[in-house]
Parts: sequence; C-alpha cells; structure tokens
Amino acid sequence: MSDIKKVAIIGLGIGRSHIIEGYLPHSDRFEVAALCDLNEERLNSVGDEFGIGRRLKDFSEVLNMPDIDIIDICTPPGSHFQLIMQALAAGKHVVCEKPLVGSLADIDAVIAAEKTAKGRLMPIFQYRYGDGIQKAKRIIDAGIAGKPYIATSETHWVRGADYYAVPWRGKWETELGGVLMTHSIHLHDMLTYLMGPIAGLFGRVATRVNDIEVEDCASASLLMENGALATISATLGSQEQISRLRLCFENVLIESNHEPYSPGQDPWKIIPANDEIAAKIDALLAGWTPIPIRFNTQMRLFHDALVSGGPLPVTTTDARQALELVTAFYESSETRTEVRFPVGPESAKYKSWRPA
Repeated sequence: MSDIKKVAIIGLGIGRSHIIEGYLPHSDRFEVAALCDLNEERLNSVGDEFGIGRRLKDFSEVLNMPDIDIIDICTPPGSHFQLIMQALAAGKHVVCEKPLVGSLADIDAVIAAEKTAKGRLMPIFQYRYGDGIQKAKRIIDAGIAGKPYIATSETHWVRGADYYAVPWRGKWETELGGVLMTHSIHLHDMLTYLMGPIAGLFGRVATRVNDIEVEDCASASLLMENGALATISATLGSQEQISRLRLCFENVLIESNHEPYSPGQDPWKIIPANDEIAAKIDALLAGWTPIPIRFNTQMRLFHDALVSGGPLPVTTTDARQALELVTAFYESSETRTEVRFPVGPESAKYKSWRPA
C-alpha cells in the first residue's frame, strides 16, 4: 500500500504503546516521523529506541510541519481540548487518547470544529478490538442473542500512592476525573457498544482508597434504551484486578474474559440457550478471521477510513456517549436523582462536572 500516513506522537507515555501496537505492525500504512514530549529524557529514549530523529518539545512546531498527516495526542487529559482544536485548525488528522475532553460543552465544540475541518478525528477506544468482543458484537447484531435482559460491568483495579505520585494524576484540573475517566471508561464504552445507548442512570461516586481530589470508587444502576437493566461498579481498591462484562440475553449468555487490560480478546464465554441457538452461532462464526487486539486493529481501520473516506472505527459521537455517562454519574451523585439521557446544555454539569 503506497498511501503511507506520516504521524507525529505527542506525549510518550501511552504514546509508546501506540507506536509498538498500532503503527509498527502497519509499516505499510504509517510512518512515525516525529515525536514531541516535554520530558527530554523520555523524548530521547523513545526516539533512540525506534530510530526517530525528529524530536521536539514545542507542539507549535509540529503543527507547522507540512509533511505530517496525523497528530496523535497522548498527553495528560487536561491538555486534550486545546491540542485537538489546534491540530484540527492546522488541517491535520487527529488521534486522541481517552478521555477525549473534560466536558460535554467541550466535546460539542470539538464536534462542531470537526465538521468544517480538513482532517478527521478518531478517539481511542482500543478495547473494542479482539476476537471476544467482536464475536459477541456479531452475534448481537445478527439478532441471534434475542431480547436483552440485564448486564453488569466491573472495573476492579488497584492504584495506590506510587501511581498518584505523578503530579498530574488525582487532580480535577489535569486528570479531569478519577476512576470513571481514566480507568473504567473503557469497559463502559464496551458496555454501550454491545448493549446500545443509555436511557437513565442513578449513580454514586466516592473517594475511599487514596488521598486524592477525584473519585476512586463508583457504582450505578442503568436503564438502557432497549429496556435492559445494567449495573456498573468501579474501584481502584481491588487486590485482584479484573475487567468483566456479563450480558444476559434471551438466547445467550455472554461474558468477557477478566483481563484488566485486554478484556476484548478471547476467551469469552458464549453460552447458548439450546442446540438450535448454538447451531446458528456456529454457522455465523464459521471461518472466523482472527482480529488483532487493541491499537493494532483500531489504527488499521483508521487508515482504511482515511484512504477510502468511509466511516471511522471510533467517532466523536462515541466519545460523547462515554462523556455523557460520566456527566450523568457526577450529576446523579451530587443531586441524588436519576439523570435521563440524552444529557445536554440543560444539565448543571454540561460545562464542567468538576466541583466549584
């Protein structure tokens, strides 16, 4: 494939994983041509590791590079909105880590800017990719699963003082939120990816594990648009780390693996109600082609969309749905009432969910 897109990566923490998992496996599609990070030691370490010569500390210099097609933003969450808007204004395609921005007002501004921009914006939700979740998605979309009954989402991880020793973590201004924003947001995206949109949420948040500004425990009861009920729990105080989805349908039980950082990959439990349903599932999945996990598949599909002009694998609408859930969580916890969806400018948390 001759249409190789040149990429500049901004922020080399998770950005290094983007290189290893997302870009290097697709050297016929991408070239990581520039790196940008305020930490000079990390900048040089990653540059030396992958043989990337262009190393910058000033983001504005990247914006002015005419050969850069894609700016991949992997900086702390508090900087995302400004960097996204600048990159779109410069005519670049944009990839941005979660959480995309820090309010529904900001995501709506990004969506508006994207409509008139030359470039396209893809948020990162890499856990959608892997054989387990994609098989489940195919079964549900084919109608074989039948009526959805109930679902549970558990993000039970552990984070302590060493994790929060990084200066920008655990603070409203820079991390934008706690476990809801930086940890369970992935599994919550997977929940709505498979079960559809949310109609209402009653939630609570608390800070019980660490001495930080933001929440590290959360739970909620959800009503989905399709009538199913769902529960969410998330904590950073679990001594055994798991990420688990369990979905009960009329014709099938679907349960993810429990891997905290690769919940989309096999093995997933897919338990049919009877032999007839089992035969339909076997026929649907016959000849299954393995799907590489996480960034590998998301970046490949991104390139396909840029070349073809087709739909992006993850969109700003998907990112808004994730932030809508977060907004509702904080509003419900504060008001002790159910929040109905969609959540818009009428919400007291629309412009910011951070405490006054």
